[in-house]
Amino acid sequence: MTTNNLTPPELRGAVWRKSSYSGGNEGQCVEVADLTAASSTGQQGVRDSKNPEGPALLIPAATFTAFMTGLKAGAFDI
Repeated sequence: MTTNNLTPPELRGAVWRKSSYSGGNEGQCVEVADLTAASSTGQQGVRDSKNPEGPALLIPAATFTAFMTGLKAGAFDI
């Protein structure tokens, strides 16, 4: 099997953890990784736990923090 996936340098050696907001054991899991040490811009990684070799979102740490703060405060209708 050939794959053309590119892995950004920030993802090499990343330590992923299951988000506490993921739903139980239904397979609907989001994983996050703190990439601030690996990135000069300071980033968070977000990926689907069912596809760990697939794409990941790289989000600036400040943006991720603002999103999580809003989420915890109930700012989003989800």
